[in-house]
Amino acid sequence: MTERKTLALNPEAASTDAPALKKKGRGWEISDSRLDALHEQAREMRRHSSEAHKALAEKFTKADLGRYTFKRHAVVGSAIVDFNCHNLGLALAIDEEGQNDALAKRRDKSLESVGIKVMRIAASDILEDIDAVLQRLTTVMRDRITERKAAARAHKAANPKQSYDRAKPRGERKGEGKPRAPRREEKG
Repeated sequence: MTERKTLALNPEAASTDAPALKKKGRGWEISDSRLDALHEQAREMRRHSSEAHKALAEKFTKADLGRYTFKRHAVVGSAIVDFNCHNLGLALAIDEEGQNDALAKRRDKSLESVGIKVMRIAASDILEDIDAVLQRLTTVMRDRITERKAAARAHKAANPKQSYDRAKPRGERKGEGKPRAPRREEKG
């Protein structure tokens, strides 16, 4: 007589541990060699920026944007964007003369599929009227902040049992209320 096969759970699949994220690439499925090549390419782009990129970067360094900072030539997934604000999920792409528009649109679509909004700005607009560009950017940032807050409220309403307490800053933790006065050395 033949043995009957029965279904059984895979012991490895039954574990409650979450799968480990990749060390590099922040969870994106990118090989180490590809990621290293992207970072090297971004580094090279930072060294040899266009005039429009330099002008916008200078405005960002002088502006006080609080927690919303823009990183130049940032690697996001398998793409390099001109500026990226991680807190807002906002990427800025500067359209230079002679770039491949089909490739840029495909990259934008892949970034938007994971929740990163891409704002395209023509290099000529930055060089001719940077104040109008900054005004448009401010409007997009405000809209994005509103979207993110609304999404957070909806998530909190949908998950009432989940804790949303944030860790206290270093100085406010238990036992670290007030800084101590330096000890005096005794003469003896």
